[in-house]
Amino acid sequence: MNRIDRLQAILIHLQSKKVVTAAELAERFDLSIRTVYRDIRALEEAGVPIGSEAGVGYFLSESYHLPPVRFTNAEASALLMGAKFVEQMSDSQTRESCQSALFKIKSVLNAKEKDALEKLQDNILVFGRQNHGDNREQALLADVQQAIIGKTALDVEYHAGYTNQVTLRRVEPIGMIYYGNSWHLIGYCQLRNDYRDLRIDRILKLERTNIPFSKNAHICLDEYFERVQNREGMHKITLLVARDSQHHIKESKYWYGFTYDEEHDERWMRLHFRNSDLWGFSRWVIFGGGSVRVEEPEELKVLVHDFVKELTEAYSI
Repeated sequence: MNRIDRLQAILIHLQSKKVVTAAELAERFDLSIRTVYRDIRALEEAGVPIGSEAGVGYFLSESYHLPPVRFTNAEASALLMGAKFVEQMSDSQTRESCQSALFKIKSVLNAKEKDALEKLQDNILVFGRQNHGDNREQALLADVQQAIIGKTALDVEYHAGYTNQVTLRRVEPIGMIYYGNSWHLIGYCQLRNDYRDLRIDRILKLERTNIPFSKNAHICLDEYFERVQNREGMHKITLLVARDSQHHIKESKYWYGFTYDEEHDERWMRLHFRNSDLWGFSRWVIFGGGSVRVEEPEELKVLVHDFVKELTEAYSI
């Protein structure tokens, strides 16, 4: 990205938030803090009314507005792909809002870019299990989002799958997360006096109360999941996997709690996992043969060793 494009991108970034720190800009654009200072000064010299507060960050004057944003072909295509996912993984109100936004984006494209987007429209599909007739059609996601923004409680009638019981709960939502092909509401449940994970497709009825949170400060999503992992005995697992064998576990590694990978040496990659079932994980490791080696934990090494010994004895001739 050349400097002119970067200055424009920084200006758009400044307009997207109330306050932006120099560190945030440095991280996004891979710059030094000193370079960020120079770029901000260049924008100020060009007449952009940028305010600053020591220890807080930069902000634009509320009276300043950029002209309509133009999207590149790649940006518009990326937004179209995102809309395809929203169509399958959200409720009716969110889908309608997304489609409305997409029409606005198309309206500022030139003829060539519009034609390219129209060609993509019917040639990109996302298959999911979204049933457009279920509870998610009742704009639950939109209500949950508004409660998170306003920091207000929700009254929820919830059907718990593991007990097959219906309970009435007042929940203070801290966030939403999509996993296991379902949206989940994470919040402080006043009935249980603790944080809970509620599947939104199991919510039978939801009402916004406009009642402020009872707690002054809630934990964040990252802290919640850290607690869950510690409570449920999640193990940190590290494997070395031969580079030429990674394609064999390209998909299945996600079923076993894969989090990230990193370079080890010319032959091996180091893969990190979180999993609570070492016994089951050890069986999966066996499928990798000599192309997979356990680094940690030691308990997993013992399980793999014992399983190999058991197989050897069972099939020895």
